[in-house]
Amino acid sequence: METGRTLLFRFRELGTSPRREILAGITTFMTMAYIVAVNPMILGDPNLPDHARMPIEGVMAATCLASAIACVIMGIVARYPFALAPGMGINAYFAYSVAARPEWGYKVALGAVFLAGVVFLILTFVKVRELIIDSIPPVLKHSVAAGIGLFIALIGFQNAGLVVPSKATMVTSFAQLDKPLLVAVFGLALMVALFALRVRGAILIGIAAATVLALMLGIAKAPERVVDWPKFTAFGQLDIRGALKLGLIEVIFAFLFVDMFDSVGTVVGLADRAGYLRDGKLPRATEVLASDAAGTLVGSVLGTSTVTSYIESAAGIEEGGRTGLTAMVVGVLFLAAMFFSPLIKIIPPQATAPALIVVGAMMMQCIKDIAWDDPTEIIPAFLVMAAMPFFYSIAQGIALGFIFYPLAKTAAGRAREVHWLVYLLGGLFVLRFILLGHIA
Repeated sequence: METGRTLLFRFRELGTSPRREILAGITTFMTMAYIVAVNPMILGDPNLPDHARMPIEGVMAATCLASAIACVIMGIVARYPFALAPGMGINAYFAYSVAARPEWGYKVALGAVFLAGVVFLILTFVKVRELIIDSIPPVLKHSVAAGIGLFIALIGFQNAGLVVPSKATMVTSFAQLDKPLLVAVFGLALMVALFALRVRGAILIGIAAATVLALMLGIAKAPERVVDWPKFTAFGQLDIRGALKLGLIEVIFAFLFVDMFDSVGTVVGLADRAGYLRDGKLPRATEVLASDAAGTLVGSVLGTSTVTSYIESAAGIEEGGRTGLTAMVVGVLFLAAMFFSPLIKIIPPQATAPALIVVGAMMMQCIKDIAWDDPTEIIPAFLVMAAMPFFYSIAQGIALGFIFYPLAKTAAGRAREVHWLVYLLGGLFVLRFILLGHIA
């Protein structure tokens, strides 16, 4: 007889188990735990003017609680292993382009995030966002997944120190094998070996082992204390009335645009990799996107920037996570992180970077389903895959796909193969590039 838990998560049907889901949740959390420290560092940057600089401890508490709530909603309502947290990139836009404006400040910026969240929710329940997901042609769904793989691999290479800036070529390889890089290379080698041996928990073992090595080499330092009580000093600081001013419309649109297409791209890529798509459509897409919107609303009230689905969820999916229990485990760990943030802070980026590289490699498998002999398919697909790492933006990669896919099909006399919404969105993306320039 099936229990309520089995009915909710369908472990047997999806070929998984509670133990595997818990391990997947821990793995996902480990790869994205950096947000607990990084988000407050960005929103509370000491170099920001006083009216723009948020209280670091308050942002840290808000980051943990907003992520926990959003992940639990995702796990219970949508029942997918997708984790959520304040988005990287959009948090920098929040801090340096919006809050830093003399006439606005972080309270008005939080109000703009709240209003964008309301619009997200409305568009979700009238199924506009779900319609967008369903209209994306299969080739773009596959290329989005692969593009995300390249994107997170690039982030991994950067965090590891394997890729560094260059004035001549923009990026280049590392100059010398120092201790931080040694930690990353050790973690990567261990993960590759464990994956080759098909060891369960390979990513988690690799992160833990690399962290231990980092402690031994002095790259990471043991915390002075284990428990630190959360301080919600950013709670309720949003200024909705101030955000309703005419000048903030473009800002609200920017938050709306980036979150919508980053989350859509991330969800489509993860769903394609995990095998959730049915006839090109994602079951319970409305619930997935509603979880995203709810996270943004809650986050703005608690005191953090836009909450969105995280590409690092791919790490848990690669570990076998297939149900909402994975997301709920991530949520519980974010909740615990509010009290144990000193322990989270000891995990260096060099320890989690190999996980992003390995997961990026795994996500490239979906390109086998692309029709490589059809130029109307491979050129738009390539532009999507190349743009995400080169533009450092999931949303920009999607934009190029929506622009060039209908263009290629129309030029080949195959316009009827394209959904009408793809034409509409392609036109809107062109207008956006012309009128607003690059956002995110």
